[in-house]
Amino acid sequence: MGGLFGAVSKNDCVFDVFFGTDYHSHLGTKRAGMVVYDEKKGFDRSIHNIENSPFRTKFTDEMNKMVGNIGIGCISDYEPQPIMVRSHLGTYAITTVGRINNSEELIELLYSKGHTHFFEMSGGEINPTELCASIINQKSTITEGIAYAQELIEGSMSMLVMTDKGIYAARDRLGRTPLVIGRKDDGYCVAFEDFSFFNLGFEKERELGPGEVVYITADEVKTLKQPGRKMKICTFLWVYYGYPCGTYEGESVEAVRNRCGAMLAMRDKGDIEPDVVAGVPDSGTAHAIGYANASGVPFARPFIKYTPTWPRSFMPPTQQKRKQIAKMKILPVTETIKDKSLLLIDDSIVRGTQLGETTQFLYDNGAKEVHVRPACPPILFGCKYLNFSRSSSELDLITRRIIAEREGDKANEKLAEYADPESKLYAELLEDIRKKLGFTSLKYNRLDDMLKAVGIDPECLCTYCWNGKE
Repeated sequence: MGGLFGAVSKNDCVFDVFFGTDYHSHLGTKRAGMVVYDEKKGFDRSIHNIENSPFRTKFTDEMNKMVGNIGIGCISDYEPQPIMVRSHLGTYAITTVGRINNSEELIELLYSKGHTHFFEMSGGEINPTELCASIINQKSTITEGIAYAQELIEGSMSMLVMTDKGIYAARDRLGRTPLVIGRKDDGYCVAFEDFSFFNLGFEKERELGPGEVVYITADEVKTLKQPGRKMKICTFLWVYYGYPCGTYEGESVEAVRNRCGAMLAMRDKGDIEPDVVAGVPDSGTAHAIGYANASGVPFARPFIKYTPTWPRSFMPPTQQKRKQIAKMKILPVTETIKDKSLLLIDDSIVRGTQLGETTQFLYDNGAKEVHVRPACPPILFGCKYLNFSRSSSELDLITRRIIAEREGDKANEKLAEYADPESKLYAELLEDIRKKLGFTSLKYNRLDDMLKAVGIDPECLCTYCWNGKE
């Protein structure tokens, strides 16, 4: 995924950019960067690897040394950015969030127009932010270039383009990811997450619409391209990606997760009698609280993440060590586990490996039963619009592996039936997953219930990963 933050002020804005970007750290684990502009010093950029240390630790020196009244920052789950560009449009910095599915086609298009080369990242891939900048540079103004990029890119692409005068902010064409404007006395900010600027003294002004492009200075936010009518915002923002205190399209992440948990409790009524309800930290917690409040079953924490020295994911070079690290981060609360029937809620099941290991961990510490309730429906399709994961194949999904085992060459023909919660194949899929991962029982949140929990028009929500509908 990834997160963006930008600010334009009549005063120095480095403090705001530093902390505003840091508040997006839950959205990426690989790279982070900041660029600021000062009238006397010009542009100043810094990028760091944040795989083993949080943003704040890596960028403390920059906060103390950088100066500027315009700045942008990003948390990236993959490519190094923001990048600096010098072209006929002038010098600017650009950072993006999204995914380009037609990169090779766009690269060939740019070569045909006289573009000479791209810098390769590790693995031989082209930095999508550089590719986006190259498309922008085909036009005579930045505004026209952004609109051109949004038109050509298949997938999604939200971006901030920072010049020495202000920031262009553009939400992707169908609004799959959010951008929101904040305001205070001496300027404006723009962010992926609205909560990122509240402690900095900004008040939320408005969210950009799908495909909208604005230009931000310290004095105003001017709309350069009107928003489109159609929106397909990612539903998974509420279920998993978003931080609990965030809000998208007027709907609180925490409140939606509570409602998802309540929907799960409604479907379970009278079927099982667990002793406690627990959430897989961190994103499963709010779903579990919603279940507990709706069902009357006590909420408890049978295991705790050890966060003082494991604040973020650490990626050792071997799978064996990665599994060992994952276990070291989780500590049992034996009194809550031993001889208890537990109902465990996670945001989703993707590959299934981690949740299966967590379930075995609970059994090893004395659990009598482990009932599992994912807060979203079975994931059947890899996301085409956001970098949800770096999976190379849909067979990485536990659902697709099991369906392939059951159906062979006819697997793709049966996907719609496997997605239908009223079908026999759906029930058989859940039973196969239950057996494979060792759960006492398994019941997913239904798509219709989840969409009700979100609370906005379902036509505005992307549900591709669950039902394959664009």
